[in-house]
Amino acid sequence: MNIAIASGKGGTGKTTLSTNLAHYLAGTGRQVVLTDLDVEEPNSKLFLTGEVVETRREVRMVPTWNKEACQLCGACQTTCNFHAIVKIGTEIMIFPEMCHGCYACSELCRAHALPMEAVEIGTMTVMKTENFDFIESRLDIGQEQAVPLISKSIALVDSRYDTEVIRLFDSPPGTACPVIEVSKQMDFIILVTEPTPFGLHDLKLAVETMRHVGTPFAVVINRDGIGNADVEDYCREEHIDILARIPNDRKIAEVYSSGGLAYIGHERMTQALELVSEHIRGLEVRA
Repeated sequence: MNIAIASGKGGTGKTTLSTNLAHYLAGTGRQVVLTDLDVEEPNSKLFLTGEVVETRREVRMVPTWNKEACQLCGACQTTCNFHAIVKIGTEIMIFPEMCHGCYACSELCRAHALPMEAVEIGTMTVMKTENFDFIESRLDIGQEQAVPLISKSIALVDSRYDTEVIRLFDSPPGTACPVIEVSKQMDFIILVTEPTPFGLHDLKLAVETMRHVGTPFAVVINRDGIGNADVEDYCREEHIDILARIPNDRKIAEVYSSGGLAYIGHERMTQALELVSEHIRGLEVRA
């Protein structure tokens, strides 16, 4: 199962749920791999200890201009849907930050004047923790696009781990392109929210996105006990399952702030993780 933990905004508890759920599932004897796809600001590693077994640089392909071969026909500019190539007089200007690496300009150039070349975009680190695998993807500073590295990270997991392994993905926050790239490759999405007006507002955006993508999802309420019941009322009206509620507890906050796993020694949070685990087992049976 490919399962992403996502949210409509940052700070709701995605990483808290991702790291604790991975550790909990592995502790029950399940094979688990956790991948941090919040490539612009990965932080799952802060809560894990283990041995780094592999570090690999990742690239994406962008076109370069061969001035001698170019016939200045302008087809590349017309072909590019992302305005990454512009013909100005006798020059072809390429904007790598806007290129989506679709190869259209290169493949359709009759003069073969736009060969693709590799540009480094980030690093993937594979780590063995005490009871599960962890992969961190980190985008290089200055890189504009997170989607290529996210896509490569998911592909790495798919190629390395068989169908018996539970694959958890700590998704980027929000509802923009990185989240959509994650969501469309998942079997299930867990949306983490909080019972506040801000949490409800961003949950609605996330729900709209998931329904557009078509990936099944459910909700986990973090910091349960603050705010009001509007999130629960919304989920009931929209027929959205609430898998579990993680209590608003000072002890959880203290453990989290020290880089620890909050469920250890905390009965109510352990119960919440068990409810999520039961749902995952149900998904596996139905699959």
